[in-house]
Amino acid sequence: MERAMAGHGTDEHPHGADRLCEAGDRVYSRAVRRGRLPRRDAEPVPCLLELALLHPDPDDMDWLVPTAPQEVMTRLLRGMYDEISASQRRVGSAVAAFEWYAGLGRPVPSSSPAAAEGPAIRVLDGLARIQAAMDEATQACTTEVLTVQPGGIRREAELSEGLHRAMALRGRGVRMRDLYTHVARHGQGLLTYLELMGDAVEARTLDEVIERLILFDRTVAFIPANAERSMALELRHPALVEYLGTVFERLWRLAIPLTAPLPDTGIEGISHREQSIAALLAEGHQDAVIAERLGISVRTCRAHIARLSETLGAASRTQLGVRIAQAGLDGPRRPAPVPLTLPDQGSRNVR
Repeated sequence: MERAMAGHGTDEHPHGADRLCEAGDRVYSRAVRRGRLPRRDAEPVPCLLELALLHPDPDDMDWLVPTAPQEVMTRLLRGMYDEISASQRRVGSAVAAFEWYAGLGRPVPSSSPAAAEGPAIRVLDGLARIQAAMDEATQACTTEVLTVQPGGIRREAELSEGLHRAMALRGRGVRMRDLYTHVARHGQGLLTYLELMGDAVEARTLDEVIERLILFDRTVAFIPANAERSMALELRHPALVEYLGTVFERLWRLAIPLTAPLPDTGIEGISHREQSIAALLAEGHQDAVIAERLGISVRTCRAHIARLSETLGAASRTQLGVRIAQAGLDGPRRPAPVPLTLPDQGSRNVR
């Protein structure tokens, strides 16, 4: 144990900032409580320096000061968002690759085991075939359904179309978890649906989610196959289904329960949605793309951009980009941003 504690390099401490070793936890906690600690106290735990949880005190290099926990959390969340984005790209590539290779193969004889289980990837053309396949999967489901529902406020027709399947699942004790965008919180249809389903359904929301996904019992998944959603892919390949389940779980951990309020932006006059729009503007996205990703109309998106410009005192889109960066709105919220005085608005500050 002593040898391990005195080791150097990440080989001795194979973990990240979200799961510190026991010694690292003790030393970092002590540094946060006291504000700083002698460098020698951190020698047994080099992981704290490697993970940038401790750094030298510029006034006295024999001492170390802790990185603020809020800054560490911001760094971890940014990393999770990057992982999710990469996961979305990999899902698209994997599906395209399997479609290509599936098209090259010869028909499997009906007497083989693979034919009895059905194809790993099946293209469902037309709403009737999609609904029939979904009904079949619903009847076979026994434990869990995971869904991702993009597009903002759900229309009553959409909710009614799938209500019979949801009620059948509830009757068999199947648990359901649904992911929506934050905009969906404003739809009365969704609230009515969740009230009907009771504790059989748990719902959470995010600023933006991946394309539509429905996953039954971690064995079969359905995703759109075209932009109009008139075609779908039925996926039964274990690796693909497991991968989609992992993507869902990572999104679920980042999402906010529908019963909980959205977090305050910490900036007077700027809503949570406007903060999200500001971050996407900073990435260079056009209004239509931002609206689609957040599940709102282009007109609503532009109204929020106009309010952002007014609040931040920007006279042009270029100046708005500068103001967004100055206010710290170009990414996940950082702790305690430096106050920014808004022009022509007296002493009003962005906090």
